[in-house]
Amino acid sequence: MSYTGPDFEPPQPRRSPLRRPLTVAVAALVPGALLGWGVYAAVGGSDDGGGSGTDRAVGVRTSAAPSSGAPASRAPASPGGDDAKKPAGSSPAPTSKKPSASRPAVSGALKGKVVVIDPGHNTANFQHAAEINRKVNVGTHWKECDTTGTATNAGWAEAKFTLDVAHRLRTLLEKQGATVKLTHDGDRSFGPCVDERARIGNEAKADAAISIHADGSGAGNRGFHVIMPGPVHDGAADTRAIVAPSAELGERVAGSFVRVTGTAPSNYLGDGTGLVTRTDLGGLNLSTVPKVFIECGNMRDAKDAALLTSGSWRQKAAQGMSEGIVSFLRG
Repeated sequence: MSYTGPDFEPPQPRRSPLRRPLTVAVAALVPGALLGWGVYAAVGGSDDGGGSGTDRAVGVRTSAAPSSGAPASRAPASPGGDDAKKPAGSSPAPTSKKPSASRPAVSGALKGKVVVIDPGHNTANFQHAAEINRKVNVGTHWKECDTTGTATNAGWAEAKFTLDVAHRLRTLLEKQGATVKLTHDGDRSFGPCVDERARIGNEAKADAAISIHADGSGAGNRGFHVIMPGPVHDGAADTRAIVAPSAELGERVAGSFVRVTGTAPSNYLGDGTGLVTRTDLGGLNLSTVPKVFIECGNMRDAKDAALLTSGSWRQKAAQGMSEGIVSFLRG
């Protein structure tokens, strides 16, 4: 996501009560992520390119100083809509055939589990300015229905990236036996609005929900970050019951993302943990099921863009998310 849009306003620095435990939980993951990042950078970048797109902006509350309108606490900023974005790393093949919590190999391991995937934005949003600029209630305040999202400097839209990764993630989770529902599948003329995206997950009684994004920050800002809900109890928003499970989901997704993709956590949000907490995103505020956003990388940075436009890297990104979600759902 970038830094201007329905679910993204200029972040206000804020310390999250989850910060210390989350930082500790991810501390062990970061060294491996950084090592993976170094190896990946030395070996090379993408193997296939992106095309064209739209722009996006976001604002977040994270502990790190926000840049380019980026968030500030533990949640990344993203350009449009009620979403967020960012990627991570790859790991050696398991030495045992026995499935583990982080790399399950048992088909049907998620039988009976429901996962909702929210591909951020919509490639046709720019054609429906009036509709996506309409304000909706996100519990704590009113925000635009959605945004166009960001794009690479070459014009490849974030919405194309998010839908592609969502399809890859759906395939991986279904192979594990999960029932998977997308908030949209490129079959809508615009949106859906951020409040509806949350409602879809709630009505599905999802065991886990994830909103996929890519950031639109300044050049030089690199890496992924996972945005988690902070405690909110205001109007229609009440996240108190999902804060803890969402934090666990976020930590597991971030850890697996680093390991599988070899991508380092954000160097501009989350104090190097890849974790950010926000209380201004409608997609999180209105959720009643464990949910996180992931900003897989910065589309405005050439090096990150090379990864995001690579089909093989996007497969790794989906694999990292899948392993984190499976680990969370299997306890």
